[in-house]
Amino acid sequence: MTSLTRRIRRTAAVAVALAAGSALTVTGTATAQPGQHSGKASGSTVESAPLVKGLYQSAYSERNHVLWATSSVGRPPVTNSSLLKVDPRTLKVKASYTPPTTDAGTGAVEAVYGVAVDDEHNTVWTTNTRDNSVAVYDQRTGKHLASLPGVNHAREVVVDTRHNLAWASSFGDGTVVAFDTRTFKEKKRVTVEGSSPAGLAVNERTGATYAADLAGDQIIEITPKSESPRLIPTGDGPISVALSKDGRTAYTADQAAGGLSVVDLAKGTVTKSVATGAGALSVATDRRSGRVLVANRTPGNVTVVDPVKGAVVETLTTGANPNHVGVAGGTAYVVDKSGTGPEGQDQAHRIRLGR
Repeated sequence: MTSLTRRIRRTAAVAVALAAGSALTVTGTATAQPGQHSGKASGSTVESAPLVKGLYQSAYSERNHVLWATSSVGRPPVTNSSLLKVDPRTLKVKASYTPPTTDAGTGAVEAVYGVAVDDEHNTVWTTNTRDNSVAVYDQRTGKHLASLPGVNHAREVVVDTRHNLAWASSFGDGTVVAFDTRTFKEKKRVTVEGSSPAGLAVNERTGATYAADLAGDQIIEITPKSESPRLIPTGDGPISVALSKDGRTAYTADQAAGGLSVVDLAKGTVTKSVATGAGALSVATDRRSGRVLVANRTPGNVTVVDPVKGAVVETLTTGANPNHVGVAGGTAYVVDKSGTGPEGQDQAHRIRLGR
């Protein structure tokens, strides 16, 4: 197979009407790297649409076939924040829910940033970074169910449906906190002095939870039976973490290094380091293919990595400042902070991943 670089472009617009008169457009460019096979189904495509200003993260609900997204604008007092219910096919906002007010005088609300879904209990969990808390919402109605304090600069949240736990990273004090997804009560709190836990991943089979420690260049592993966390070295500035389908390998998006680290969890060693792009910020695994996606903030793209070969196989142009990537059923969802919509909105992107 030739090693020449192949470009797969889609230029046609998809005629789907969206809010504010905007349209879902096919904007992405997939660039195959040298050595990639060129079968008809090898290329990925990117479809994009403006949503609102201040997008941060998204999470897909298989139970409801909904994409939940968070938005918050500005610095405290934050008065413009919403939890969005998005149609994953059209990227149209179906509903928008405003978090509860925290200060009537300023109009400040409990602004939402990180997000995860619990399809077992039909809820949505958010991190409220400015308020040092996490919150729970009803997926069906959007009703705010609870605010749970004590998570200092809460950054991300992940749900372990099998063990009825929601784990949140307390970035400000080096702590990872678990809450019962049925009662909302705190169940476990693990602190690693000097650490800055950011992104989270959970192995629902074993109950092990993994946190990317931005300050310590390591992964914090918390298992149900261990009395203390295990610290596993990874790349420079890990800010996000994902797991392979079998749970034996971890992948970190290394912000400082601008790349991906492939970590053998049994051996506790980095087996491969792959350059993906400056400001690597978020990582997700496509369990269908085994490939790994990294959102790179500075170049405004998502790279698709073959972790076995340790090589980038596609580079997908999204929008400026991609902030988060997630994968569900062979489709990736990315939100950016580009501000390029007709009214200054940030964008959501749906990537149909090639094989």
